[in-house]
Order: sequence, then structure tokens, then C-alpha cells
Amino acid sequence: MPTERAIVKAILAYLNGQPGCLARKRWGGGMGVAGDPDIDACVRGRSVQLEVKRPGEKPTALQVRRLDEWRRAGAVVGVVNSVADVRRLLQENRLLDRTNEPDAAYIVNEQRETGLS
Repeated sequence: MPTERAIVKAILAYLNGQPGCLARKRWGGGMGVAGDPDIDACVRGRSVQLEVKRPGEKPTALQVRRLDEWRRAGAVVGVVNSVADVRRLLQENRLLDRTNEPDAAYIVNEQRETGLS
């Protein structure tokens, strides 16, 4: 099973490869807000907040509350465990232009490099 770190890396590579998108890993610690999502992104002018979990893992109650705060403020939010989850979330919110989706070769290569499938 892939590590959460590998999943975050794959998601960041995917998001930052999309036109009109900038995504960063949010680091915890003294300067951050406890429970804030792992990835902070802006896609076509819209805030996207992603909590990354390994398959089968669930967010904590605090993480759920933070995602709800972001949702109420107008952000697109999600708990994701793969690039496919992120792609689906962006499509559902009409933030992904189908003509700019990566081709199958990119996805297969990404899976090979990260060990994700």
C-alpha cells in the first residue's frame, strides 16, 4: 500500500500539471492550524482543499470540522486517496476541462513512478 506521502506527491504533480492550477502541500506545525487539509490548491480561481488519506483510512473529527469550515466558505473540499479521486472531484465541480485531461500514458507512467495503481 502506498504511503500518504507518495499519494500527496502524485496528487501535487497531477494538479500542478493542470492549466490554471497551483497546488501546495500544507505543512503542520506551530504556524499552521491544527486539522487543516493536506493540500491547498487554487483551480481556475476556485479554492480546493484536500485531505489525503491512505485507502481505508478516515479523517479525524477535527479534520472533518476543518473541511466543513472550508466548504462553508465556498471552497471545493474532499477526502481523497488517489489522483483518480482528485480528478473525479474536479470533474464533479466543473473545474477540469476534458480537453486538458492527461492521457492514459501519463497516468500509467505516474502510477509506475509512485507505486500507485
